[in-house]
Amino acid sequence: MDNLPRFTAAAVQAAPVYLDAAATVDKAIALIAEAAAAGAELVVFPEVFVPGYPYWNWTMTPVQGSPWFERLYRSAIDVPGPYVDQLRAAARQYGVVLVIGVNERGPYSLGVLYNTLLTIGPDGELLGVHRKLVPTWAEKLTWTGGDGSSLRVHPTPVGPLGALACGENTNTLARFTLLAQGELVHASCYIALPVAPADYDMADAIAVRTAAHSFEGKVFSVVACSTISPEIVDTIAGDDEDVRRMLARPRSALSGIFGPDGRPVTEPLIDTEGIVYAEIDLAKCIQPKQMHDIVGHYNRFDVFQLHVDNRPRTPVTFATDPAHPAGPLTAGPLTAGPLTAEPAAIPKEDA
Repeated sequence: MDNLPRFTAAAVQAAPVYLDAAATVDKAIALIAEAAAAGAELVVFPEVFVPGYPYWNWTMTPVQGSPWFERLYRSAIDVPGPYVDQLRAAARQYGVVLVIGVNERGPYSLGVLYNTLLTIGPDGELLGVHRKLVPTWAEKLTWTGGDGSSLRVHPTPVGPLGALACGENTNTLARFTLLAQGELVHASCYIALPVAPADYDMADAIAVRTAAHSFEGKVFSVVACSTISPEIVDTIAGDDEDVRRMLARPRSALSGIFGPDGRPVTEPLIDTEGIVYAEIDLAKCIQPKQMHDIVGHYNRFDVFQLHVDNRPRTPVTFATDPAHPAGPLTAGPLTAGPLTAEPAAIPKEDA
């Protein structure tokens, strides 16, 4: 406790190579190398960075968007799998703690996709696979919800680290679950959202949510948001000028690093690609706790209780065959937690 971590954090604001997992992972690795060369020990990427966000859910009818869903599914990744291995190798090579969002194919049902955050240690160990609990609004056309088994805080060289995806950062109970496990560093992963209602300022919304969690929990938050590239605009909008104008809307992305007082540690980045760096000193989390510690003295646990069901959920559970206690009738691979899943290989589209 006398030597709380001090380190440089990096929040990556970038666009994926849209719907191309291989090229996007290559881009991520190049950005990890760049951040590590600048001294970063924690690198946070946007939500579903690999290989991108289903913007067609907001610009097309569900029927029109269905072929796009298949395209995303085919370009999504398996966890574990070769692309995850590449990211693990990069974290190990550059000695960074890595948080990155991916589209994960479900291991049981053809067509299931999860909005997943991977947390990887500097030794390349896959520490966490968090599936977004509730896809937001139009996202329900694409992703299946996760379960409580991945609401975990991971011990890392940069401190106790938790992560949530986009709208989950408005879920008070999910945030409290992480804080109550001792979270001191929070990764918030977002996508640029130019498709929101006209009076919705996504950059402000991200800043408000991030400041709220940092101030309430007296923690540091690293928020990383994707951007809208010309490639994404061309892919989604085509010749539709109304959609092109919508996707070009300003103040749709914000990335930065916020301190335990709720204020940005350095100037956030809005809309453009880049990396935000800041020095984090976890010792600065101590004194603010004296005023309000919502997981300590500033709570009434005799009045309030939070129960979290952290059991992994599977499509079916079989009663164990008494003659073969460890035999084939036991439940599938996810009963041991999401890190043990071995998804079946999915055929890819021909180049």
